Amino acid sequence: MMQRTKNLVLSAFLAALLIASKFALDGLPNIELVSLLILLYTLEYPALAPGAVYTYVFVYGLLNGFGIWWFAQLYIWLPLMAAARLLRGNRGVVFWATVSGVFGLCYGGLYAISYAILNGSLAAGFAWWVTGIPFDLLHGGGNFAVALLLFKPLRYCLQRSKVGGRQP
Repeated sequence: MMQRTKNLVLSAFLAALLIASKFALDGLPNIELVSLLILLYTLEYPALAPGAVYTYVFVYGLLNGFGIWWFAQLYIWLPLMAAARLLRGNRGVVFWATVSGVFGLCYGGLYAISYAILNGSLAAGFAWWVTGIPFDLLHGGGNFAVALLLFKPLRYCLQRSKVGGRQP
């Protein structure tokens, strides 16, 4: 029972870090820590990552309204978590920065899927994706740079947070 409570509190804390990081950097164009943190959570706390991510998604919707944009949040993080799980044996910072950068490049395309479905038009989704390509380029570059700078120190912090207790 104690371990379940500890895991629940830790998952909520990880979600709170996602939310705080998102709001802290909202003023910067396509610079965010959410993608990097989700990669790291999946690598260091694979059992807790989905709960933290979906708590973040729900709270972010509560704080910003559940508009058409929100529905993509229900699936957009799954490919990133899946990639982290499949590629977890890699230790290189440049590798993970590249994964994060590629995710940023693909973000608009992944988002366009829900836009097309909710608007009932593949053409609308495609047009939405194409007009957002410059933002995706910035997003990919931002993700790459942030991961290159912060992957190693943030991973170290997450690893240190597990010292003295059982890993979830």
